[in-house]
Amino acid sequence: MSSPSRNSSGPTLRRSRRLSKGKANSSLSASGTAQQPTTSRTRTSGTPQDRSSRPYSLRKKASPISPPTETISGVPAASSSSTTSSIHVTSTSSTSSSSSSSSKVKRARLTHHQTTQSVNLSNPEDNFLQYHVPSEILLKIFSYLLEKDLCNAACVCKRFNSLAGDPTVWKKMYQSVYEMSLPLLRPSPTRFKFVQPDKVDSPNIWKDSFKTLYNAVHVKPGFARRVYDNMDMYKGRDIQYYDTIEEALSSVEGNDYPLILLHAGVYSGEWLYIDTPVCILGAAPGHIPDSVIVENFKESTFVFFEGCEDAYLGHISIRFNPDHQSNTPHHKHSCVEVGSCCSPIIDSCNIRSRSQVGAAVSVSGKNAAPTVKNCVISDCENVGLFINDHAQGHYMDCEISGNALAGIWVKNHANPLIRRCHIHHGRDVGVFTFDNGMGHFDRCDIHHNRIAGFEVKAGANPTVVHCEIHHGQTGGIYVHENGRGEFLENKIHSNTFAGVWVTSNSDPTIRGNEIFNGHQGGVYIFGEGRGLIENNDIHSNALAGIQIRTNSNPIIRGNRIHDGQHGGIYVHEKGKGLILENEVYSNTLAGVWVTTGSCPELRRNRIHSGKQVGVYFYDNGHGTLEDNDIFNHMYSGVQIRTGSDPIIRRNKIWGGQNGGILVYNGGLGVLEYNEIFDNAMAGVWIKTDSNPHLRYNKIHDGRDGGICIFNGGRGLLEENEIFRNTQAGVLISSQSHPKLKRNKIYDGLAAGIEITNNATAYLEGNHVFNNKFAGICLATGVNPEMKDNKVYGNKNAIEKAVKSGRCLYKISSYTSYPMHDFYRCKTCNTTDRNAICVNCIKRCHAGHDWEFVTHDRFFCDCGAGTLSLQCQLAGEPTKDTDTLYDSAAPIESHTLMVN
Repeated sequence: MSSPSRNSSGPTLRRSRRLSKGKANSSLSASGTAQQPTTSRTRTSGTPQDRSSRPYSLRKKASPISPPTETISGVPAASSSSTTSSIHVTSTSSTSSSSSSSSKVKRARLTHHQTTQSVNLSNPEDNFLQYHVPSEILLKIFSYLLEKDLCNAACVCKRFNSLAGDPTVWKKMYQSVYEMSLPLLRPSPTRFKFVQPDKVDSPNIWKDSFKTLYNAVHVKPGFARRVYDNMDMYKGRDIQYYDTIEEALSSVEGNDYPLILLHAGVYSGEWLYIDTPVCILGAAPGHIPDSVIVENFKESTFVFFEGCEDAYLGHISIRFNPDHQSNTPHHKHSCVEVGSCCSPIIDSCNIRSRSQVGAAVSVSGKNAAPTVKNCVISDCENVGLFINDHAQGHYMDCEISGNALAGIWVKNHANPLIRRCHIHHGRDVGVFTFDNGMGHFDRCDIHHNRIAGFEVKAGANPTVVHCEIHHGQTGGIYVHENGRGEFLENKIHSNTFAGVWVTSNSDPTIRGNEIFNGHQGGVYIFGEGRGLIENNDIHSNALAGIQIRTNSNPIIRGNRIHDGQHGGIYVHEKGKGLILENEVYSNTLAGVWVTTGSCPELRRNRIHSGKQVGVYFYDNGHGTLEDNDIFNHMYSGVQIRTGSDPIIRRNKIWGGQNGGILVYNGGLGVLEYNEIFDNAMAGVWIKTDSNPHLRYNKIHDGRDGGICIFNGGRGLLEENEIFRNTQAGVLISSQSHPKLKRNKIYDGLAAGIEITNNATAYLEGNHVFNNKFAGICLATGVNPEMKDNKVYGNKNAIEKAVKSGRCLYKISSYTSYPMHDFYRCKTCNTTDRNAICVNCIKRCHAGHDWEFVTHDRFFCDCGAGTLSLQCQLAGEPTKDTDTLYDSAAPIESHTLMVN
């Protein structure tokens, strides 16, 4: 031991515990004059270097052996150049060894040999063993030697030295002593490394490994008796054997980093309290933990106390199998317990606890910092790995699976580092952090757990990076009850419910993750949840990519939310949130839904290429839609309905296959400073008792009208610029009654303002100019209130066509609906849905019975070729079956139909 206190207190404490359990040291002793093996064979004298190098001190030979030149009584003499040779010179005489004359002759011959340094032997077979025995035979002989005898043989000559160092000889000896299939190196006192023989740069890796482990103490039940009952068989070996782990621990007390090798077997019921830096390593062929099992039934199997420093426990199976019928409480017992100020290394162990109330591995207390690596913690009846009370430690490359409760449980300010662990098929949650637990989880694979893959609760604040969390039977990540945490650059996918759940005032950071293929939504924030959801790739989920509800108020920033089978972002039930700089695209339903009293802020987002609506406000949805780019949707860019009242400001809304903004069914809202252009239908639709406020918008280059108000629509339109639209700049129809103040309506390809179908309006201070058909066109029976409007510079193409006698279809085709006199031919039996212009009724239907119907907006069906009579003014007709004389109605979203 390195300190006096350890010698005085640590070992005494362990021995007292063992004695209190009735355990005495039971080392084997030989009969007769033999001494206790534990005392006689424990190597405590000399330095560790002396002990480890003693059998391998190879002495350098002076020179190669010279050929024999002399014989003594027909017996070859050993060469003087090999002073350490073990070959003995013997007499060929048949006289008795007790004869004095024979003894004198032998002594004389030896004296003669010692005085003549260079002796030539005449018989070439005298050195047969050294020179002429085949190598295969010598290797076979050497394979029966023990290590010390083999090293002595290596000192005989160069040939013996070479053959005695043959890797096959040392491999056989290594595997017979240590019983391990691969060489084992010890780069540092508490680091062990198995290596492949063909992948290391060593001339004899088996011998190196043998030397590395030679000072180890062996626990091999029954073998100690065999060794100490046959001492003569093992004179070339200095290895200690014991029957129990407790005996081995007692024998190495006071040594620095001693090594104990546990051979194959089941070690049951021992009291293993580790308070010294001892190394315990399983030793068996094949997969070692399958053959070396340490178990307990009443107490924790291994307990590490203060003083164990960097103790090592590796390559064994550790089990705690309590008797469930017993009345003995074991709620604090585990397979492995690590207490305060302990930092053992637990390596490549299989750990399993059958206790229903205790963890398999329990780490607790300040400065408890073990290194647990390459372990399998599986099929436990409670928690797999429990880290508590400020504990820390490194947990790497472990497999944690099939446990009844959490695979890993971190609580009460514990802060472990967990890397590359495989946590799967748990019967509860994969990782559970709560009560201010922390931890850093890096590159873990967490999947197929019955509840969430990762749960954060009650002030816990873990960091989870580069992990894959998938196939959870409920969700991927669940953060609740004021939970926090950072989840960075993970893959979260294929979970049964949402990929990430955030609720009950929790505030996590979800950044840089890929969240996809969820069987429900991507990120679900509810119950006053918060959080920063940033720079994630959220796609291909069955429900909304992000869902915000029930007063939750997260920050959603910089995410890509796309290709969902439902919508992109769904805010409902008074949800809030700051949603900015996201890209929302290619979702099946609305890009963003805002409903049921919700009030989010959406700023600087790109919402595009959706299969329905871009942003959809309904059922009293509110909020701010500001500085967004909304384009290329199959339906409208924005829809507002049923009491919704958002602020829509400075957005670009363009490229919609339907309209730009649709306000209907009592929708409200303030639309200001927007640019609305290049939509297939009207830039803004207002209908069915809706009453929005539009100001300072630019509505232009629409492939239909600029603003279309019908079916009782209202609204205040002021200071807008409406220009270069294909149909009317503003169309007011069917009992609508808006107010238009100080708008500029110009450069349209039809009329500036058209009012039709019993609608009315209040027009004040508008500038209507340079439109193709006319400035303000009023249908029959329309009497709007007008004040201070300026109508000038319009091209009046309809009036000019009438005067020139041309068919009006020539100037409108079927894309525009010019307002002019509408006629019906009784002779041709046309209906009210067929319009005939004044010139066609006079020329093409001359002599027919016709009547004036109304002055309204339509194109000429005679010129379009939809009547049986061929038009004489239009030339070759362009067939068209659209006989409607009003702008086509916008297509409404089917969102509610499928919700």
